Amino acid sequence: MALGIGDDCAVFRPRGKREELVFTTDMLIEDVHFRRETHTPAQVGHKALARGLSDVAAMGAEPRFCLLSAAFPEWADDRWKDRFFDGLLALARETGTELAGGDLSHAAVMTCDIVVCGAAKAGSALRRSGARSGDGIYVSGMLGGSALGLATKKGAAWKRHLRPEPRLALGRYLRGRASAAMDLSDGLSLDLNRLCIASKVSADIAAPPIFRGASLEQALHGGEDYELLFTARPNVRIAASFGGVPLTRIGTIRRGNAGRIRLDSQPLDINGYDHFSS
Repeated sequence: MALGIGDDCAVFRPRGKREELVFTTDMLIEDVHFRRETHTPAQVGHKALARGLSDVAAMGAEPRFCLLSAAFPEWADDRWKDRFFDGLLALARETGTELAGGDLSHAAVMTCDIVVCGAAKAGSALRRSGARSGDGIYVSGMLGGSALGLATKKGAAWKRHLRPEPRLALGRYLRGRASAAMDLSDGLSLDLNRLCIASKVSADIAAPPIFRGASLEQALHGGEDYELLFTARPNVRIAASFGGVPLTRIGTIRRGNAGRIRLDSQPLDINGYDHFSS
């Protein structure tokens, strides 16, 4: 095992092979990650796979296959299940991710767990632990859109919340350019804090690019943007955009207390989404 617990994916390097495999697992639970009153079954299926693919993107890897374990409640009839798999398989075809197997059961609420396997050239998978003092801090896209959509259930922000798009091509572009990376699933403040802890550094940032209509609070602490957060050495040129997605420098990695973040020179509270917070 080349990398275990603590990153977006585990990394396994088969002996004598020129590539390494990355593995992630992600749960999707009714009334935690979606509500059947607001999400179509195809959107639930899309999101189930997109969450795992976003972790693979953060490692700079290419998806190979996935495994799905799903437990359906009594309200999920055959039509609902078919539409769920329609959404999942459409994204699987689009991204070259084969559904290779899994397990089906029943439960009181809809619950599924996706396992995704990806691959990258040996030694090239991105990690959270590579940031060093002086590195630039970057984000892709505009932040806070998913949180705005969840709050308003309107417009482009709601579409963003319902249908996340994993940044797989961007992740591959960042191989050899980024010094550290992870996906933004729980909010910029919490995820940057995690990256800094893994790299044993602190960070100084300015306000990130904000999705139209979202607040600074939503951009800093709102979850489920599924953009990429990454760092790069000072001598590495990062394009202003990639595939139509803006890439914005928001700050600099510093020496100091691991995980500390300052926004415009003031300490930033870490308020992203935590499943186990009270």
